[in-house]
Amino acid sequence: MSTQTATPPALTHHSVAPDRPKRSMPALIRHSAALAQRSLIKTIRTPEALIDVTIQPVIFLLLFTYLFGGAIADGDRHAYLQFLLPGMLAQSLAMGGVALGQNLNADIEKGVFDRFRSLPISRSAPLVGAVLADVIRYLTVCVVMLSFGTIMGFRVETGVVPAIAAVALSIGFGLCFCWISVWVGMLARTSGAVQGIMFLLVLPLTFGSNVFVSSETLPGWLQAFVAVNPITPLVGAIRGLLVGGPVAGDLLQTLAWMAGLLVVFVPLALRAYAKRA
Repeated sequence: MSTQTATPPALTHHSVAPDRPKRSMPALIRHSAALAQRSLIKTIRTPEALIDVTIQPVIFLLLFTYLFGGAIADGDRHAYLQFLLPGMLAQSLAMGGVALGQNLNADIEKGVFDRFRSLPISRSAPLVGAVLADVIRYLTVCVVMLSFGTIMGFRVETGVVPAIAAVALSIGFGLCFCWISVWVGMLARTSGAVQGIMFLLVLPLTFGSNVFVSSETLPGWLQAFVAVNPITPLVGAIRGLLVGGPVAGDLLQTLAWMAGLLVVFVPLALRAYAKRA
């Protein structure tokens, strides 16, 4: 009779480890898409969450066109609207990303991310999914701004294809820029703090640019800031694609800024998320 003791199944090298989330890219895409769908359903059920990308841009466009257009453009409000709307589109996209950080911060405080940790999903899927869902918000901004601007008298002077390219560039920049909001949302203690921090960043960037006036009319020290402001080439590219003018230089700078935002803030956001959630 053999006295050899059988190795417990738990200690054999053939034992099956507990299921773990797959780290492959297809799994990340699948998990992120599912969580993006969750975010979209949440938005549909709370349409008031879209006020910042629907009603607010329209109010800003009306205010700046009719309050300041006459003074800035020597009474020619239509000419100022042609200049203003592409810049307002960029500003609205930058502001539209603020809500993303607020919502993520609120989900963490409510314990939603505790549930995500218990699911067999990729670690970064909740953040990536939330960013993907923001595509709808940015597309909404573009549709609302261009549609209402057309009612006010704005006209695309370059054609359909450049206009589509302007919308695509705007959405692409918004998706890159919103990772700053994601990072702040992981660091701030409350969703209200996220809004305050982001507005401290977004307002100087949008007002200290070529959104409302040509940079040549600004004092020298402010022109230096405008020159290194990522919103400036974005506005220049959108303006060129919608109403005409040089595009190539501003487009290349915008693409470089988009790549830089992803390289810097995606790792920062994921690292902060790993510590927070």
